Amino acid sequence: MINFLQGSLLAYKDQIVTLGVAGIGFQVFVTDSSFAVGQELSLHIYLQWHQENGPVLYGFQTELEKTIFLMVISCSGIGPKIALAILSGMKPATFLKIIQKGDEKALSAVNGIGAKKAEQMIVQLRHKAAKLIETGIVVEDDAEFEDIKNISDVLTSLSYSRAEISQALHYVKETVESNAPFDQRMRKALSYLSKRV
Repeated sequence: MINFLQGSLLAYKDQIVTLGVAGIGFQVFVTDSSFAVGQELSLHIYLQWHQENGPVLYGFQTELEKTIFLMVISCSGIGPKIALAILSGMKPATFLKIIQKGDEKALSAVNGIGAKKAEQMIVQLRHKAAKLIETGIVVEDDAEFEDIKNISDVLTSLSYSRAEISQALHYVKETVESNAPFDQRMRKALSYLSKRV
């Protein structure tokens, strides 16, 4: 079983990296979009056996990300594609708080998750999320979490789709400092969406 890989990034496209390790190029699905070819990467690995394609590798920069990924795919009917979408769109701590608070609206903003699926995930994961939060390994700015939730609510009221909101929130997280004021985050989200029209 492969649990960890460290090597040089040889190629990157559409959340798939080719990681060069001791002369071997491993293809790994990742959540991050800020990699650069040539940089050194250390990834926590989850290996899933696909019936048709054989082994598929998923890589995470932290053990917490990997833990969240495994939690999500433990839900019935939820696969790696949705788990990657969640971790690409929000921090692990944000996801855990959404589950803990039972915020179906925030969870269903993720592409591929409808209201029914969000409700199912919350029911199945609430106990696991609470236990993980109790360990104290999850740290995140509550103000940032509230801002992101409020932006989602505003964009919903402006009739943007779940997919558009998810993309805008991901863009805000990637481009705005975590301690930035709400209005700066809101302007970034609206600016991003206006350019896509």
